[in-house]
Amino acid sequence: MSKRIFTIISLFLTFAILLGACGSSAEPAAPTGGEKPAEKVTLRVLVHQNPPMVAFMESFNKTFQEKYPNITVDMSVVNANDLSTVSQTRLSANDIDVLDIFGFANGAQPYMKMVEPPNWQQLIDAGLLLDLTGQDFLKNYDDNTINDAGSYNGKVYSINLGRVIYSGVYYNKQLLEQYKIVVPTTWTELVAACETLKTNGIPCMTAGGKDGWPIFVGAYGLLGAIYPDQAALVKGLWEGTIKWNDEKSLEMWTKMQVYARDMMEEGASGIAGDAAPGRFASGAVAMFPGGSWYAPAIEAAQPAFDWGYIPFPASDKADDNKYWFGKYDQGWAIAANTPNKDAALVYLKEFSDPANYQAFVDAVGFIPTQPSAKLNTKIGGEIAPFLANFRVGYEQYWIAPKGAGQFANPWASYFKPFGTDDDPKVLADKVQADLQAGLDAVK
Repeated sequence: MSKRIFTIISLFLTFAILLGACGSSAEPAAPTGGEKPAEKVTLRVLVHQNPPMVAFMESFNKTFQEKYPNITVDMSVVNANDLSTVSQTRLSANDIDVLDIFGFANGAQPYMKMVEPPNWQQLIDAGLLLDLTGQDFLKNYDDNTINDAGSYNGKVYSINLGRVIYSGVYYNKQLLEQYKIVVPTTWTELVAACETLKTNGIPCMTAGGKDGWPIFVGAYGLLGAIYPDQAALVKGLWEGTIKWNDEKSLEMWTKMQVYARDMMEEGASGIAGDAAPGRFASGAVAMFPGGSWYAPAIEAAQPAFDWGYIPFPASDKADDNKYWFGKYDQGWAIAANTPNKDAALVYLKEFSDPANYQAFVDAVGFIPTQPSAKLNTKIGGEIAPFLANFRVGYEQYWIAPKGAGQFANPWASYFKPFGTDDDPKVLADKVQADLQAGLDAVK
């Protein structure tokens, strides 16, 4: 995924989280446990700009300081796009104690050649983040979160606070009931459902095709159903054991063409990304593939609208369609060279208290990473049945080899009417050729 596309998605996610948190009055619980530092210290905390999160942190800091009067919290807020640079600068200057850090993603793997490690990896390699391995508060988070989003070389350097899912399909319960369509759990059932709907004059799916990225993001679940182990997919592509034009990938491209050409409503290429949730909520279309961040916009458009959310059923084996794919969002880390280590650890311990964490999740709308946390939103209830099957998505593992062409990614948006391609085999060969150009360049 290009940096520009990823930035657009990140900004949209931030906007959706804000919508989800509007009107929230969640307050952090009073901190409990821990030892009060004997001397007065100023704890320097850095967070990125996210209005509901910042509001929560201001309230949490107030209650934290009441519990620990010897600790004064000095919180700085920076734009999300500046967080990485500011973190590195302040860590290098030993001018920060606790920092907001996004989930560890796109790590440079041993099988990757001539790639630049991501910022978080560089910080750890430079000895700038504190090893949190063995801290009691880690037990409050599920093991997959600790392993996927905060660990490196067998040690823990961050606790992650929330997940985002982008591989589901919203569906209109009333329309499916009206036309006696069972909620699809396989590709064949999905194709049949779309045909029934179109026969009755109801478009099957919509998405914000004018913005481009909602089309390929909407097909993340399709990619995941074909390649459930996304880390293995990335490794296979780098090592040449998986190719974008082999038999299995050709199945993916063929289904992606059906999705883009036949399932999407006519005119979807002209719909803006922020208009698509409202169009779905209006009842004009039956389904809307996309991420969990759309739920607040759907509810805001039509509060009484009855919808569901399912994993994209792209395989004819129903068990292959029971996974959520997504990414980890915000987390906490501690500066390795902080002079206030004890206070920083108390801060993370108190934040990780289940009552405080629940208040945080309620305020910002994250899908929680503490297994004891309740999913108090409608989208949370829809996600819950398969939440144990959450997996990190392809683009969180992928680093393209230097020299790879512009088409070296599995995007459904390459197909007409959103792109220029209309032959799955020709497209598959083009995508593999662009990838191979990069692989050959780094041999």
